[in-house]
Amino acid sequence: MPVSELTPSNPLVPQSAGTLICEPNDIFDADTIRQRIDAIVDDTSDNAAIRNQVVGVLRDVQKAGRAKIAEAFATAPFAARPLTRSYTYLTDGLVRATLYVASEILHPLANPTQGERIAVMAVGGYGRGEMAPFSDVDLLFLTPYKITAWAESVIESMLYMLWDLRLKVGHSSRTIKDCLRLGAEDFTIRTAMLEQRFLAGHAPLAKELDERLKTELFKGSGQEFIEAKLAERDLRHRKQGERYMVEPNVKEGKGGLRDLQSLYWIAKYLYSVQDVEELVPLGLFTPDEFDTFVQAESFLWAVRSHLHLVTNRATEQLTFDLQVEVAARMGYEDRAGRRAVEVFMQKYFREATRVGELTRILLTKLEAAHMKSEPLLERIFRRRPKVKAGYKVVHGRLDVADPKKFLSDKLNLLRLFDEGLRTGMLIHPDAMRLVTANLALIDDEMRGDKEAQRIFLDLMLKHGNPERALRRMNELGVLSAFIPEFEPIVAMMQFNMYHSYTVDEHTIQCITNLAMIEKSELVEELPLASSILKEGVNRKVLYVALLLHDIGKGRSEDHSILGARITRKVAPRLGLNKSDCETVEWLVRYHLLMSDMAQKRDISDPRTVRDFAKAVQTVKRLDLLTVLTVCDIRGVGPDTWNNWKATLLRALHSETKRALETGMEDLNRENRGTEAKKALRAALADWSKAELKAETARHYDPYWQGLQTETQVEFADMLRALEASGDPGDIEIRLHPDEDRDATRACFAMWDHPGIFSRVAGALALVGANVVDARSYTTKDGYVTDAFWIQDAEGRPYETDRLPRLTQMIHKTLKGEVVARDALKSRDKIKKREKAFNVPTHITFDNEGSEIYTIIEVDTRDRPGLLYDLARALAGTNVYIANAVIATYGEQVVDTFYVKDMFGLKYHAESKQRTLEKKLREAITEGAKRANA
Repeated sequence: MPVSELTPSNPLVPQSAGTLICEPNDIFDADTIRQRIDAIVDDTSDNAAIRNQVVGVLRDVQKAGRAKIAEAFATAPFAARPLTRSYTYLTDGLVRATLYVASEILHPLANPTQGERIAVMAVGGYGRGEMAPFSDVDLLFLTPYKITAWAESVIESMLYMLWDLRLKVGHSSRTIKDCLRLGAEDFTIRTAMLEQRFLAGHAPLAKELDERLKTELFKGSGQEFIEAKLAERDLRHRKQGERYMVEPNVKEGKGGLRDLQSLYWIAKYLYSVQDVEELVPLGLFTPDEFDTFVQAESFLWAVRSHLHLVTNRATEQLTFDLQVEVAARMGYEDRAGRRAVEVFMQKYFREATRVGELTRILLTKLEAAHMKSEPLLERIFRRRPKVKAGYKVVHGRLDVADPKKFLSDKLNLLRLFDEGLRTGMLIHPDAMRLVTANLALIDDEMRGDKEAQRIFLDLMLKHGNPERALRRMNELGVLSAFIPEFEPIVAMMQFNMYHSYTVDEHTIQCITNLAMIEKSELVEELPLASSILKEGVNRKVLYVALLLHDIGKGRSEDHSILGARITRKVAPRLGLNKSDCETVEWLVRYHLLMSDMAQKRDISDPRTVRDFAKAVQTVKRLDLLTVLTVCDIRGVGPDTWNNWKATLLRALHSETKRALETGMEDLNRENRGTEAKKALRAALADWSKAELKAETARHYDPYWQGLQTETQVEFADMLRALEASGDPGDIEIRLHPDEDRDATRACFAMWDHPGIFSRVAGALALVGANVVDARSYTTKDGYVTDAFWIQDAEGRPYETDRLPRLTQMIHKTLKGEVVARDALKSRDKIKKREKAFNVPTHITFDNEGSEIYTIIEVDTRDRPGLLYDLARALAGTNVYIANAVIATYGEQVVDTFYVKDMFGLKYHAESKQRTLEKKLREAITEGAKRANA
């Protein structure tokens, strides 16, 4: 039977797809297209020519239809459902047109047999009728029996036309028996079958497939399907990372579209629903929860569709550069202290969180309806936790026995989480629903209640796993209700490459780290913080300080200053006494102080430690700030903490504690120099007295406090080798892994001449090394010793087998065989996804932070050749660089130079400072142009 007998008078007309984003005929005008195809057939009889001309017509139609959809979407950037239906409508038209041409024109059959029938089915997301601009077109060609030569020809012709239209077609040719057999073996195929939709061809065949799938494949296997989908979801989440990761995958990530689709698949499999709305009368969703589903789904589809349109391909990862473009397309604007992209991403993460809540609610409901009975022995012998009065256990989860009675005491909204931690049980979604619906009960009266304050603090202090309660309270809105000042930072994204999490998740990660240290789980990794907690500190102060340390973020004011002001109001409300409130406020105000001192200043300079000790004042505060700093850095992201930072913090803590306990007079260069020389003599026991005297006499005072003994031993050996050679052009280079600092130590010794620091920096930039610390010392007899600590692109020490080649390449650059400035032009580039960041340049001069140097701090955008450019600019104005401390925060870097002029003096004159700043800014601007080219 010809296809035309089983379809409308015009077989090209797509099925009605509901509300479209623009007029159907603007997307696919079936009558006009049919006329154009018939005209082609009338004009030519050659099949190849017909096919090519038809593809030309359809390509024009496709281009015009896509343009109309995109144009309408630009004016209604949140109209996701009409948009996805519109792309489905266009694709349906194209597929039906190719089937019409293939079966009626290219391969017509006058009298088809029973076996010469075909039904074309849409499966997967296309079958569901949800298509993003560049979604795959998944087709099933269904035949009654084994595929015939005619069906093979039709399918082949269709596919060639669809491929010529640049559609990404996934296809399979099967009988009904094949579908049932393969669906039973593979859950991916079974899921695709679940969403099959008849497009065109022999309708009775499609109807038979639908009926047999329900009766022979789906029926009675609901539990099996649920378990498979949940296992698939868990695997996907592990692969993609948490939903709070700042570059989420909109489709596959946690809280993304795939999670919502999984809910729909499970519901359709069990209840044969055609729309999520049908879950409301079934009691699986409340009307409010359904509205939440629709809102989240619509928002995520809009984001995904804009992603596709921006990149002109199927892109699912919301990378930094794309976040800016999508935010602009969706109409988000800058607000006070926050960029439009940050406002947009906060909305994204809040919707992702809601997806998580919906998933939990529906799955628990389904679990209750389809729960298999536990084996008898397990029921008899497994100890069930005893719950307090007012609670019950439902399928192993904590639920409320009597909602009305529960709500009669509003403190129960907090006690529920305490009971969850006490019993170790997860909270039942019905109890969560109850809490969410009654957040208004958490009012000023409750916030000021001493018992409420005690319960809240116990959640952090009593059970050993505060993060579980805090995360659930945060997701349900309880945390923001109890501490309203916390609400603005919920799901707040920090638009930079340094922070891996939203502000609220970062806060919870910090508290997680503190709890782990308390439980002695990180003793090897964090010996100092572990020992501080073991000796005893004010836990309440620490936990509250971590909870509030970033509460001031997202405003135009410095978040530490604003956070301290907010803390002044919040800490007393949490039940802390006056002394503890003051300590918490101080910790919030100065929570970045230790990190900044350790990473941006030279700890070996006595003034650094002295200034820090004056700010901290007591060992008690020092210990609290040290633990808070460790937790804060570790809470930034999975790879932020390393031995380099650990070494810096340990050294700063040790020196400061010593100064606070024994007095500031211990902190002087003379004492340190005497100790260092004594240690060097002991290490070079095989040297003669004369050699030792010459070595200790040749260096100026700063050399003796700036380097460890092992590095000084290295330099002594290198300088001896240079003296032995007598060649002024000789360069000694030694690279060794410094495992204690997670870096490679690169030592250079040579005859001193102007600009040597910048040349070394250029050589290291050329080999792709990231400098984390650098020290340069001239000797009294004309040599220079430079020590650089470097890491590879991954932030790790270089592998030992790479060091000889690195040494060789650095030698070539220092000897002038390679000119760093020219060679860097092609390598000093900023990646596309990193170009969206705005990092303003700040340059400051500090003459108080060191006794003998001016400290120039350059805070700007990082790139491979930056240190070289800055060092070259300074060398060009005869600045002597004693050392450089480099602190990198994602795309931002703070390069701190300890300098003096050619006469050995500080830069006090403002005119000289302005000249230097101008030169540095010019170097940054020129380099940025090169890097962005």
